[in-house]
Amino acid sequence: MIGWLRGERIEHWSQGGRQGLVIACAGVGYEVQLASRYLQPLSIETICTLWIHQVQRDDGSSLFGFPDRRERDLFRVLIGVNGVGPQMALALLECCRAEELIEAIIDGDLRRLTQAQGVGKRTAERLAVELRDRLGAWSTQPESDGSGLSLVDRSDLKELPIQPDPLRDLQLTLGALGYEDLEIRRAMRAVAAGGEVPPSDDGDAWLRSSLQWLNRPSS
Repeated sequence: MIGWLRGERIEHWSQGGRQGLVIACAGVGYEVQLASRYLQPLSIETICTLWIHQVQRDDGSSLFGFPDRRERDLFRVLIGVNGVGPQMALALLECCRAEELIEAIIDGDLRRLTQAQGVGKRTAERLAVELRDRLGAWSTQPESDGSGLSLVDRSDLKELPIQPDPLRDLQLTLGALGYEDLEIRRAMRAVAAGGEVPPSDDGDAWLRSSLQWLNRPSS
């Protein structure tokens, strides 16, 4: 089975509602299907690296490509749900980044999930019921060198107006209080988007504001 490819992008292809790349690796051209949002950062005749999921059928083999292992692993989780095939899983990843999709599943956000092409209410409900606990546990796993890669993308936290040390302390403190990773991230983003953003070096102020948001009355 093919799990990873690195090579030169030869061409972009499109057939019906599907599209992807042909990538040349060691003299062989591999046709890989991707979500359109993955294609945008790539350009013709550049070296690209893709994590691959291979689907083997009687009539041939199909390759689905992803820019990082996190998205490939989430794709594999999605197709493990009854009624969710590779095309539907790719449609879900087309309409949401991995982090957003995980949040939608954990929250049971059917409106967001049904925005993906081909995903109806029943399928969205099945995704939420079957994957809520599993993705909730995975979202709190620590990053690693690949053996236990978290599905949550933490790159957006680097853009918050808080310095690295207070940021790390804040995450550890809220985690020790029993809050899950996704809750912490939402709180921090909400504080950063609020009217009075705490100083970047004041971890205590960020903690107070985050706790205030986390303990707000439910609407």
